Amino acid sequence: MKQFFGENYVHHGEIIQLPLDFVRQLCLKIQPERPECRCDKDMDTLSGYAMCLPNLTRLQTFRFAEHRPILCIEIKPKCGFIPFSSHVSQEIKHKVCRYCMHQHLKVANGKWKRPSKYCPLDLFSGNKQRMHFALKSLLQEAQNNLKIFKNGELIYGCKDDQDCVSDWNELARHLKPFFFPSNGLVSGPHCTRTIVKELIHVITMALLSSTDTCRAGDMKTVPISQGRSYCEASAFNKELVRNGKHKLENSGLPRGCLLYKTLQAQMLDMLDIEGLYPLYSRVEQYLEEFPEERSTLQIDGPYNEAFYEKLLDLSLEDDGTVAFALTKVQQYRIAMTAKDCSIMIALSPCLQDECSEQRPVVLTSKSRFTFSVSVLDLDLKPYESIPHQYKLDGEIVNYYLKNVQAKEDPVMSNLFKENEDCTLVLHKV
Repeated sequence: MKQFFGENYVHHGEIIQLPLDFVRQLCLKIQPERPECRCDKDMDTLSGYAMCLPNLTRLQTFRFAEHRPILCIEIKPKCGFIPFSSHVSQEIKHKVCRYCMHQHLKVANGKWKRPSKYCPLDLFSGNKQRMHFALKSLLQEAQNNLKIFKNGELIYGCKDDQDCVSDWNELARHLKPFFFPSNGLVSGPHCTRTIVKELIHVITMALLSSTDTCRAGDMKTVPISQGRSYCEASAFNKELVRNGKHKLENSGLPRGCLLYKTLQAQMLDMLDIEGLYPLYSRVEQYLEEFPEERSTLQIDGPYNEAFYEKLLDLSLEDDGTVAFALTKVQQYRIAMTAKDCSIMIALSPCLQDECSEQRPVVLTSKSRFTFSVSVLDLDLKPYESIPHQYKLDGEIVNYYLKNVQAKEDPVMSNLFKENEDCTLVLHKV
């Protein structure tokens, strides 16, 4: 994934050996602290090996700020585009994004109490107004898409499905020393709103900042304009429609920023799961006949230079070969990994004389921060998960069509029709 995100923002870790007794003791010690939903997954206590990775709630670029308080925001942005594939069978998938549809199924299944107003297309739009709305929506309903850490400790967000800390006043109390260190702001609702606004501004600027170059930086999967740039279910979009506006501004992301790179990797899903699944079946059929070819096809790696080179073939002309099918399957796995990654933004206050051109800095009304941005959760999505994704996609769409779209006011959908002649009839009263 370094090829897509860049060297400085992906931490591959280091394999280290551990005494087995230490691993067993560690397993026993952390078990009571684990969320209930994770307790069915056991730690490997037999191999004696582990991955040593940096603590991404700390600044990764500059050691000078380590003694200062550190604020870290973790965002799981999810998929930032609407499918543009001709293989999509339900028109709703060309209008409403996967995240917004999935929210309703998750609420129905008891995963969350209420749907979030967050829409990934707003965050990936590059339009600051839409981005601010998206981040505010995440702060209102964090679910597992946003967490905030202070000096490595979780102060805002969900530890698991049930345990959510989402008190804005409490959050403002933690953040006030970062954003208003002189204590010049009065307490109360105004103070909370002002601090949250400053936080959203800082996150936006960090997400839009240019990052280092990467090999895939010039690989364009599809012009962004080819897909729809907004989601009809977005709360921001619905508000515009209610106010009689039909056009959402899509400013576009700076080519060097991390969101742009993330979106590019996501858009390797060029066929949608509906177009991809028959190709997966073709590979599966081949492997049933020639199981010994699994390693040759690099299904399970190694994810080396040869693997990466195959990903660069963006052709959509199916020649009926296993090679074509496999390339699309591997591109889909990369895309799914990018759709589920997390972005970590670590911030530390800095004085003006400590900031130089070599260190990225973001300014607020009363403070300045140096920051680092990292990406994690980049283990390649397993080949075996594709049938599950295909089944889940159908469940999400069918539930939305049956239980959400069917109940929406038909007048709302008519408001989306553009350039349509109409007659206004005036009656005497």
